This record gives sequence, structure tokens and C-alpha cells, in this order.
Amino acid sequence: QQVGPIGATGGTAANLLAAEADLVIAVGTRLGDFTTASKTAFANPSVRFVNLNVTELDAYKHAALPLVADARVGLELLAQAVGARNIRVGSEYAQRIAQLKQEWNAEVDRLRQLANQPLISQAEVIGAVNDAAGPEDVVVCAAGGLPGDLHKLWRAATPGSYHLEYGYSCMGYEIAGGLGVKLARPDREVFVMVGDGSYLMLSAELATSIQEGLKLVVVLLDNHGFGCIHGLAESCGAHDQFNQFRFRDAASGLLTGEPLPIDFAANAASLGANVICARDRAELERALEDAKAARRTTVIVVEVAADVRVPSYAAWWDVPVAAVSESERVQAARREYETQQQRERWFV
Repeated sequence: QQVGPIGATGGTAANLLAAEADLVIAVGTRLGDFTTASKTAFANPSVRFVNLNVTELDAYKHAALPLVADARVGLELLAQAVGARNIRVGSEYAQRIAQLKQEWNAEVDRLRQLANQPLISQAEVIGAVNDAAGPEDVVVCAAGGLPGDLHKLWRAATPGSYHLEYGYSCMGYEIAGGLGVKLARPDREVFVMVGDGSYLMLSAELATSIQEGLKLVVVLLDNHGFGCIHGLAESCGAHDQFNQFRFRDAASGLLTGEPLPIDFAANAASLGANVICARDRAELERALEDAKAARRTTVIVVEVAADVRVPSYAAWWDVPVAAVSESERVQAARREYETQQQRERWFV
């Protein structure tokens, strides 16, 4: 009955079930902003929480019945108690779970096989990398739109195969983090997924991976800018061009000129890595197979469509919008923000 991700970066199945739930058993979670969709995910007026957490502070969140214990031990004891009382999920509810899960899996399949033209989408790249990775291999990522999309679309086969940094969205962590994973598990193939903006923050550990013979497969997605924050700014009504890697227009002085000619392939090659440029799904799949067969770090550079995004699914994230602005776009975004904010709940 695992129905996929929940919250601001969640999918339809989990978010729809969360909205209806009258009892939520939260295991080992801080019930943070993404998980709870900024306190809008659990909409049932009668919803109650049971929090199983080793940290007392988190066990009391959402006015829950706190169970302060190790997660594994707590779940074993809860399972014994439920079993002793012969408590079962009703058949109608079980059927609804199965139907929602099937629909969500179909949506994930659709996004992973989008066949977008002329440029491949980020979702398709995730699908190709996931298909190329073995069950014991590890994906590493940290910042930008990738962590949210990976949360929705990546299908992890085994524990320890999904290494994401969701705490502070640390740009530049990806390659260094991948190197750490490879040091810990040299027997596994490590796939590092990184956007072009984050790559520019810190790519030097490619040289360390070459120096130490610690092979990585780095998939560099180039959308010509800080695509995640650009989209977020647009959703708040912003008019900025600062998140796109472009020249200034001579007439207007704005950053609306041609894209900067950043040669990521040449940069990675200068650090000693194998480099493959992939222009479509077929080339990407071949590149991934070649990278797996290689003996040293390979960087696969793939240009992706900047305007093709994975949608949100029955979820909201509280990103404040300017309350005072002369821009009609900002004013409209503020009105929508205030409407959504009314859905936030405070559990006492």
C-alpha cells in the first residue's frame, strides 16, 4: 500500500489520501513544510495524529498523541497491538488505495516517457537514469528542481540507493556528495544528477574523483540557468531575468540577449573526466551504458527543455508574495497566495 510521495513535492495518490485521512500515524518525520504542504495536506476537520518519533519535540507536533520511541521498536509494538485486535483496512478503502496507486504510477510512466521535442525534458532524463541504474546503484542529488522531481519520479529498488540532500538545498553538494557515497560504497555505481547552475557552484571534485580512481557517472542537465528558482520567481509574479544565463541586451540593458556560450563538456574534460554529449533520449541511453562500462568518471551533458516542468499534485507550498507592488502580476499572485494561505491549519 505504498502509494508514493506526499506533500508539496508529492503525488496524487498520497496527497488525496492525506486530505481524507481521519487518523495519521507519522513515523520518524519532523512534519516539515514540504511533508505537510505547508500545513494544508491534512484537510479532514476531524483528523488526529499519532507521532512515533525518537525526538520528543517532533512527537508532539500537530497536537499528536506522542509515542517517543525508536521507530522500528515502536512499529513492532504497534503491529502487535493491531494484530491482537484483528484490525483490518476495509475492502472499499483498500480498493481506493489500489486505484489511486495505479493512477499515480501511470502518471509517473507518462512523464518518464514524455518524448518532448525538440529538447528532452528533465523528467525523461530522470526516467532514463533510473532505468540504467541497477537495483544496488545510488543516485545523488541536492538542489534545484531535481530533488522535487526525483521525489515524484524516481523508483528506488533497495534501501540506500537514493541519496538526496533535502535539508538546505545545498547547491554544489552533488559531485562532492557523490564522491563521499563512492568512498563509502565503492562496489556500487554512483549516478550524480546535477543542474548547470549547481555544477557551476562546485565541480572541482571531478578532479579528485579522477585522482583517487573513484568513478562517478555525472549527468549534467543544462537548462541555461537557475531554472528552479526562475520558475518559483515567476509563480510569485516576478519579472526578473537574473536566473537565466544570458547576455545583456544592448538596447534595453536587460539580461534578455543570447544564452551564454558555456561549454560544460570542455570544462569537465579539462578536469580529466570522460565526456559524452547527449542530444536526445536514444543518445542519453547509449551514453549511460558507455558511462557504466567506463573505468573513470564520465560526465554526460544533456540540454533539457527549461519550460517543461513536472506539475504539482494537489499540494501547495507557502512561499510569501510581496504584499505591496505596482505590478499586476505580483498583485494577482498575492491574491492567490492569500487564498491558499487560508487553507493552512494550526493543530492545537
